[in-house]
Amino acid sequence: MLRTVIAVALLGLAAAAHAGEAGKVIFVAGDAQVVGRPAAEGAAVEEGQLLQTGADGFLYVKTVDNGLFILRPNTRARIVTYQIDDKNPDNTRIKLELISGVARSKSGDAVKRARQNFRFNTPVAAIGVRGTDFTVFTDNATSRVSVLSGGVVVTGFGDACRPDGIGPCEGVFSRELSAAQRGKVLQVKAGAGAPIEINSESVLQGQSVNPAGAPVAGAAGAMTPAEQTVNTRRTEQLANDLASKAPSGGTEPSDPVPGQPGAGDGSTDPVPPVGPVTPDPVVPPGPVVPPELPKQQAGILWGRWQRVNDLPTDFNLTLELRKNQLIGLSSNFGILRTPGQAYVTPERGAAGFALADGEAYVITNFGTTSVASTATLSNGKLNVDFGSRAFTTSFDAATRSEKFSFQGDGAITGDGAMYGGINGRANYLNIYGLLSNDKGGEAAYIFDGRIDERRSINGATYWMPVKK
Repeated sequence: MLRTVIAVALLGLAAAAHAGEAGKVIFVAGDAQVVGRPAAEGAAVEEGQLLQTGADGFLYVKTVDNGLFILRPNTRARIVTYQIDDKNPDNTRIKLELISGVARSKSGDAVKRARQNFRFNTPVAAIGVRGTDFTVFTDNATSRVSVLSGGVVVTGFGDACRPDGIGPCEGVFSRELSAAQRGKVLQVKAGAGAPIEINSESVLQGQSVNPAGAPVAGAAGAMTPAEQTVNTRRTEQLANDLASKAPSGGTEPSDPVPGQPGAGDGSTDPVPPVGPVTPDPVVPPGPVVPPELPKQQAGILWGRWQRVNDLPTDFNLTLELRKNQLIGLSSNFGILRTPGQAYVTPERGAAGFALADGEAYVITNFGTTSVASTATLSNGKLNVDFGSRAFTTSFDAATRSEKFSFQGDGAITGDGAMYGGINGRANYLNIYGLLSNDKGGEAAYIFDGRIDERRSINGATYWMPVKK
C-alpha cells in the first residue's frame, strides 16, 4: 500500500515537472482569465491551463515559438501540450484545445518544422495544419473552420480519429481546406462523419468565422462570399473622451450674424415713417427649430500599438478599445473604427486611392531572436471596385540595402471593412482595412506578409482618394 502511494505521488510530481511554459500573454482586453485569475500582459501561460474570456474579452497569447493563439469573446480553450525539440523536430508535440467559442491559431516556427505532430482539437473534430493561420468556431455539437493562409485537414472524431491522438487524422473521412478557397468553411457536426464544405455567408449570425479571427464591425450578412465576420462587436463609448484622442468630425454651422439686413437688431433696418403707427398683431411664437448639425462620420484610427526599436506607441490600445471598434490587429499595428455615422459601401462604381502615409518593418527571424529593420513605402496603389465588393493594392518597400514589391487583394464588407489573405505565397499581403467618409474620404489598412523563410514584413498604410 505504501509503495502504491509513493508511486502515485511520484507520478504527480513528474506530471507537474513536465508542465512547461507554452507562451506569454501579449494583449488583454475586457474580461479574460488564465486558470480563473485575471489575465495580465507579460504573464506566462503554462501547458494545460484553462484560458477563458467573457462577453467583452480578448486574449492574445504568443507561443514560445513565435506563434499566436487568440481567443475572442465567450471562449474557453487550453494549450494542452507545447513540447519543442529544436534538434529533432520529430520529437516535438503540440496540441491546442478549443472547448467553446472562437479562436485563431497562427503557426509558430516549431509547428512549421513538425506539422505532423500538431493537433488542434474541438469537442467534435481534429484539425491538422500545412503551416497555417486559421480560425475555428465550436460548441459541443458543431465546429467550423476557415483559413487565412496555408491549409488545414479536418476530421470528425470516430473510431479512426480519437481526441487523445497527436498530429492530423487523415483518411477517407478527412477533408482539406486552403486559403485559396475563398468564402469557404469546413463544418463538422458530432457523429456526422466527414466534414462538409459550406459558403461562409450561409453561416448563422454569431457562429460565423472571419478568417483573421479579429473583431469587426458591421451587421452579419453584409460580407461578400470572400469573408464573413465572426459577429458584431459594439464597444462602449467613454463618458468623457481622452483629450488627446477626441474623434474628428465636420465643423458646426456658425450662429446667425447680427447687423445684416432684416436681422432685427436695428443696425441696418430702415427708419419707420412719421405718423400714426398701427401696432402689429401679436403672433404667438412658434416652436424653435435648432439648426441641423452635420453628422459626424465614423473615422479611422490606425497605427502602432507595440513599441518597435524603442519607438513609442501611437496609441494605448486598451484605452482605445473602450470607445472604438477593433477592425484588425497584428503583432505591432492595429486599425479601429471611431464612433460616428456608419460608412455604407456603394453598390456600383470604383475609386482609386493614393498613398498618403505609412510605416513598415522588415522582420528577420534568427530563431530565438528577431531584428526589425525600418522600411520606406513607395509606389502605392489602392483600387476599389464597389460593384464586385473587391479591392487590389500594391506598393514597394525598401530598407537600406534591399527593395521588395508587395501586392494584395480581397473583399469589402457592406460597412467598408476590407480583408485580404496571403494565400501562402511570398510577397502577398494579409490585410485588415477600412474605408471611411471622414476627411472627405479616406482608407487605411494594416498588413503583414512573408518575404522568405526567415523574413517577413508588417506595417500600416493610410490613403486618400485620387482626384479625378
